[in-house]
Amino acid sequence: MLHVKEKATLNATPNGSENVERLLQAPALFKQQAYINGAWTDGEDTLDVTNPADGSLLGTIPDLGPKETHVAIDAAERAFPEWSSMLAKDRAVILRRWADLMRAHSNDLALIMTLEQGKPLSESEGEIEYAASFFEWFGEEGKRAYGDTIPSHLHGSQMTVYKNPVGVTAAITPWNFPSAMITRKAGAALAAGCTMVVRPASETPFSALALAVLAEEAGVPEGVFSVITGRAAPISKTLCDSETVRKISFTGSTEIGRLLLEQSAQNVKKLSMELGGHAPFIAFADCHVDKAVEGAIGAKFATTGQDCLAANRIYVHEDIYDEFARKYADATKAMKLGNGLEDGVELGPLMNEAAVQKCEEHVNDALVNGASLLCGGERAYNKGELFYQATVLGDVTTDMKIAKEETFGPVAPLIKFSDEEAVIKSANDTIYGLAAYVYSENIRRCHRVARALEYGMVGVNTPKFTGASIPFGGVKQSGLGREGGHQGLDDYMETQYICLGGLNEQ
Repeated sequence: MLHVKEKATLNATPNGSENVERLLQAPALFKQQAYINGAWTDGEDTLDVTNPADGSLLGTIPDLGPKETHVAIDAAERAFPEWSSMLAKDRAVILRRWADLMRAHSNDLALIMTLEQGKPLSESEGEIEYAASFFEWFGEEGKRAYGDTIPSHLHGSQMTVYKNPVGVTAAITPWNFPSAMITRKAGAALAAGCTMVVRPASETPFSALALAVLAEEAGVPEGVFSVITGRAAPISKTLCDSETVRKISFTGSTEIGRLLLEQSAQNVKKLSMELGGHAPFIAFADCHVDKAVEGAIGAKFATTGQDCLAANRIYVHEDIYDEFARKYADATKAMKLGNGLEDGVELGPLMNEAAVQKCEEHVNDALVNGASLLCGGERAYNKGELFYQATVLGDVTTDMKIAKEETFGPVAPLIKFSDEEAVIKSANDTIYGLAAYVYSENIRRCHRVARALEYGMVGVNTPKFTGASIPFGGVKQSGLGREGGHQGLDDYMETQYICLGGLNEQ
């Protein structure tokens, strides 16, 4: 059992691991070692992990490489036979216990996340519940990995289809959702009977390592779940090259996704990927304007815009454009920017300098080419180096950079349109196809437009549509496969067909 103490007051941003531990009710959740084959592992070299809100040092992690990655893979291979042969209901008990432990320690897990990722504490708390739900969902869904009995087309034969776990799997996860992107993958993998090696983002490893602490307490056997820390390239390459690793799940940029596909091609590895997005948000003239404004705020600024689901092109019909733009800019200006530990903060820092520079690049390009600045538009140096003001650009045209590229930051471009067919064509004019949003009070239009949009997921009159039970994923260059729902479980299973003949023989 983890030792739980009284919670310290959040009166300052901690600097150093001792201060982080001081703030936690269960200090043992804060680990600065990798977790391989049930053992906490150090390395010769380390990487610093800093708080993006102020650049302060939170701690260090081992900078491991191919050698340690092979150790984790070998451990997963050894653990696979026993884990995969376990009854699905027994695996479900362990996953449910893991979810319950996450909820019991949700305050600490959220605090760790905010410290290393920067998002407001309320968003971190929401992510922990979201993350825990995947263990609960997949644990139950694993009991229903049904096969088939096929009516035979051959006399004296019985035809049966089984679903078997893929084997050893790996997950390469991003920094923007450091807990949920792990549980969405590990929940499906472990429920299916697979074992998993996780390589978390080096910016946010402590959330992953805290999950490993709870996995151990929940009773996940040695080797079934390992977390290996270090630089991305050598670890990812080792996972891709390994013939033992039968499947990799990756969430991140389309560029890195292409590289992983190339590296995995030699051994024809099974892959699922959630890649980049460039989500259109379409507000038609018949929408409820206030609801559309509220929805566009949520769709754009959650996680400070650092989300592949973030609305990156907000199309507004010309008949409501002026009203929408005014109300949207007012709502944006009212959002509180600051350290995620402060009360009422809705927007935190960006993850790194490159993210801030991309916001600046997109805003400057738009303004030079005729866009109008409705609010924001510059760094918030009074908050810190990595803070950028929530920004709304008006009169954006489709030839501007921000209309073509994913911003991944708190910059909202408004694009005026007049024709339904034309806005659908413009919304689809991208290599991406992850998520889209439609606002209209005309139910026929809602169905018509949603079906015409070339996106894996469409939210109609709502910015919220994710959950453990839904098939999360995109089309085109936004990804492969699905995570969540029974489709997410299927992605960690192989179909085996057996034909048993000679049944009519004496």
